[in-house]
Amino acid sequence: MKIKIAIATATRADYGLLRPIIIKLNKLEDIDVRVVVTGAHLSNEFGHTYKEIEADGIQIDRKIEMLLSSDTNVGVVKSMSLAMAGFSEYFNDLEPDVIILLGDRYETLAIATAAMMHQIAIVHLYGGEITEGAIDDVIRHSITKMSDLHFTSTEAYKRRVVQMGENPERVFSVGAMGVECAMKVETLTKKSLAESIKIELDTPYVLVTFHPMTKGESCSENEIKGIIEACICYKELTFIFTKANADVGGRKINQLIEEATVKYDHIKLVDSLGSIRYLSALKSAAFVMGNSSSALVEAPSFGIPTINIGDRQKGRLQGESIINCPPIKDSICESIDLAMSSDFKKKIAGIDNPYGDGETSDRIINQLIRSYKSGQYRKKVFYDINN
Repeated sequence: MKIKIAIATATRADYGLLRPIIIKLNKLEDIDVRVVVTGAHLSNEFGHTYKEIEADGIQIDRKIEMLLSSDTNVGVVKSMSLAMAGFSEYFNDLEPDVIILLGDRYETLAIATAAMMHQIAIVHLYGGEITEGAIDDVIRHSITKMSDLHFTSTEAYKRRVVQMGENPERVFSVGAMGVECAMKVETLTKKSLAESIKIELDTPYVLVTFHPMTKGESCSENEIKGIIEACICYKELTFIFTKANADVGGRKINQLIEEATVKYDHIKLVDSLGSIRYLSALKSAAFVMGNSSSALVEAPSFGIPTINIGDRQKGRLQGESIINCPPIKDSICESIDLAMSSDFKKKIAGIDNPYGDGETSDRIINQLIRSYKSGQYRKKVFYDINN
């Protein structure tokens, strides 16, 4: 009898990381893979990125609408309620044995809650991480407590998951899928990338992704203004922004970037690069800038500097290629000068990525199948650490 595994994806980012796992599972005769799509994937505003999944030849089992055209707190909570209702119906129809969930977004929390109530085994990537400047931090730990099997990106994060009462026999440090994608995905040439995104890449360019601060007192609007002001000072560089995600305040960030592209020719905006174009852009970028986790996880594999702005990723493990700075114009400019310096580029040449060796998907798949067949993930009880 086949193991029925559902895999949920809500954003361009999580799909890019899940893609190798989906493709490999689809090749196994004893696995019935069902990919279910929701969230920003189904929004025209965010580029209808579900089409990238279809273009990869991956069959979508169901599309579940849940994203309202509002990024207020009320709008996000209502979107979560729609996700819970839609996935509850889906789980009732499909009755999967397992669901694989990646990350720490509110969509994922809603899906995990529905799966828990339907007593579906939850496999979670990636618990134990810390991002002090985002509500994702709390969401991630909540999903950990609902999950039955855990795959972490580092040993330090594995220890944190165990610290939260999860049995170490259910927790496996496997490395980050982002590193595997960076090392193994066949990327586009610079010329092909330029043609695809319709942006000339003859001059050095910078890849910029900035998401809203969803925790604390920081003002995302002021922060993106500081970033744009810094970009204006470097007309010799092309700044390619990707849209902020569908969090509270995301639409305002996108609006301000769009306004900047009208005034300044060297500032560009794309709705979504998708996984392959994003990695292709990283590969040839002068450096990457913003507050996305990919700048800390994937970018070091390409040996390029990362300017990590603000506190959104505070607490996450960092390699030597990361430059941290506050979201203030002058500080960002100083960081850009450092990232462009020959001394810093020489310093980070050949550094190791702390997030693994690029062999993650096989570890996840092999351990998932072993754990399922042995029943290892069932009968979850709180694990007490003996002092």
